[in-house]
Amino acid sequence: MSGGVVLGIVGGLFCLLAVVVIGWGIVAYNRLVRQRNQVRASWAQIDVQLKRRHDLIPNLVETVKGYATHERGTLDAVVVARNGAVTAAHAPGVGDRAAAEDILSQALGRLFALAEAYPDLKANQNFAALQGELANTEDKIAYARQFYNSAVQTLNTSVQSLPTNLVAGMGGFTAVEYFEAAGGERGPVQVRF
Repeated sequence: MSGGVVLGIVGGLFCLLAVVVIGWGIVAYNRLVRQRNQVRASWAQIDVQLKRRHDLIPNLVETVKGYATHERGTLDAVVVARNGAVTAAHAPGVGDRAAAEDILSQALGRLFALAEAYPDLKANQNFAALQGELANTEDKIAYARQFYNSAVQTLNTSVQSLPTNLVAGMGGFTAVEYFEAAGGERGPVQVRF
């Protein structure tokens, strides 16, 4: 074989390798875009369920007010916690929102415990319906959080793994924060009257 033939073969292999690397880079970039979009869509689902939760709470509080007028502190705590969660909805970080939702969950736990002290309230159809809707919403929130965290794990693994992290770095992809339960939400709800 002559030197020209060898150079031609090496040049062809180099071109083929370049095409393979560029093709892999495009595929990796597109996968990262899909994963980032999945994280965003998952976050939007959490947002939808949290908004639903925030919308149900005023109706629940109004229903309870008629039965437990002297339990003003518990009712006020729920309203304040709900308002804090609504405000945190506009916060840029996932951690701030998780902390505000944790406070709201604790306040709701105290409110539902309060219903045990008022048999008439517990038997009230409006309260029961609202409590059921809120319980259903809590289940949806838990599922949405799980789905979001799964999407975050997939994206973060791609962003942090070799060789995809090279494409992620060039494409501006970064690891995303998980939606984690704050300290108080990990344990049982403490009910105090």
